[in-house]
Amino acid sequence: MTWSQNYDPLGNLILSSLVAALPVVVLLGLLAFWHVRAQLAALAGLLVAALIAVFVYHMPAHLAGMAALNGAVFGLFPIGWIVLNAMFVYNLSVETGQFAVLQRQVAGVSGDRRIQALLIAFSFGAFIEGAAGFGAPVAITGALMIGLGFKPLEAAKLALIGNTAPVAFGSLGTPLTTLADITGLDLHKLSSMVGRQLPLFSLIVPFWLVAAQAGWRGMVGVWPACLATGLSFGLMQFVMSNCHGPWLVDIVSAVASMMVLILLMKVWKPGDVEEEPRARASSPGAWKAWLPWVFLTSLVFLWGMPQVKSGLNQLFNLEVEVPMLHRAVERMPPVVPHAELEKAVLKLNLASATGTAALLAGLLAGFCLGLGPMRIARLYAVTVWRLRVSLLTISLMLALGYVTRYSGTDTTLGLMMASTGVFFPFFSPIIGWLGVALTGSDTSSNVLFGNLQQVTAAQLGLSPVHMAAANSSGGVMGKMIDAQSIVVASTATGGHPGSPDAGTVLRSVFWHSVILAVLMGLLVAAQSFWMPWLVLK
Repeated sequence: MTWSQNYDPLGNLILSSLVAALPVVVLLGLLAFWHVRAQLAALAGLLVAALIAVFVYHMPAHLAGMAALNGAVFGLFPIGWIVLNAMFVYNLSVETGQFAVLQRQVAGVSGDRRIQALLIAFSFGAFIEGAAGFGAPVAITGALMIGLGFKPLEAAKLALIGNTAPVAFGSLGTPLTTLADITGLDLHKLSSMVGRQLPLFSLIVPFWLVAAQAGWRGMVGVWPACLATGLSFGLMQFVMSNCHGPWLVDIVSAVASMMVLILLMKVWKPGDVEEEPRARASSPGAWKAWLPWVFLTSLVFLWGMPQVKSGLNQLFNLEVEVPMLHRAVERMPPVVPHAELEKAVLKLNLASATGTAALLAGLLAGFCLGLGPMRIARLYAVTVWRLRVSLLTISLMLALGYVTRYSGTDTTLGLMMASTGVFFPFFSPIIGWLGVALTGSDTSSNVLFGNLQQVTAAQLGLSPVHMAAANSSGGVMGKMIDAQSIVVASTATGGHPGSPDAGTVLRSVFWHSVILAVLMGLLVAAQSFWMPWLVLK
């Protein structure tokens, strides 16, 4: 037996949308205003979503339950698996004393915290996003900044804001390759179109990042560094996305921006503050401080290469069809051109998971730094224990997202925005923003709304490539407020005096996300109506 989704169960799209928004309102409200613990807020949101799915959308209860279970498992693997092992690498670096050495070396580039934020939160975070994606960039850069002396809330906020511009090309271009598969649109055109939207924001985000950290005057004091970082990243983002494809955009752009910023620091320094003396990084054995991170980035990059991933999948791939849920939910027009059954398959391939690459990086670094097996095992057990509540929270958050996805409540919200007619180019990236805020993934948002964007564009006489690309570009602005990222940021900066809870982190970045999403909507609308020469058909 199959169940067909009904996107307007109340017979009025506005009323249906108001009801569909309740799980998100409950979740964000409890986090942001009532300071409820993240795991309890997620559980409350999940219960509301399940009740609406069953009693308003008339989804069979067993399907709602299996959707929640499917999301919970996905929250643990691969999301939780990545976060756990990324934090293990960080804890290992701290345990061996190498993180203090690394701290002095990064400070050797510049003693100015604003420059350090650009280097780590924006450029290095983009590199990790390009290689791994999911929660890895926020977890790693947040932990790095804490080690450099950033306040926990500041580190969490900067890690989230910095992880915006690269998201559409993250995980070796996975969001766009998935979007091309879902819509049947040309991958190179989608890559090129996103590459004509995001570079402007890649230029803006470094300025935005430092302004959020140090205020307007603080940003003006390092504007040459912001300009050099953003311009080099945005330029390479445009060139790679338009001339090569989506696979290496973030990797190349991040390396270029890091090199440009480091070179700039050799000939220029901020004049508005007295910098602390730069640490010398030439002491014998200083290179060892980079071992955990070199192993991490190298193995994560290697694991993400299509040839390696394909080979590991052939050897170890285990796909399990979710009982009672696989091909039991039917997606309906106009979200898809024709009714189709939703797949629900758990891909339990431990070998090819990014988190496994991070685990191997930690093990290799531990042995190279002289730790014995028992000490490494003890450190890993301590990491698991510290993250137990956070892993539970991530699992609950993803369970909530999967219930809204399979019940169709999130699609109701998307259809409401798609009904805006002539204003649709503005709302097109807002739909992507909503999708990422709900699902925690630009890839999932493209799966959820890619066909909706394409169908609506065709009905309104707009470019399907442009609107589908806008879904992915707008989605990057929702990355900083999705529940998964908020919990990861809170986890990565936890365990210190003054560490923020998830609600505090959410409040610190919410309006940044909204304003950037609105600006993306204005850009896409301007491209549609006043810059058609930029739009690919």
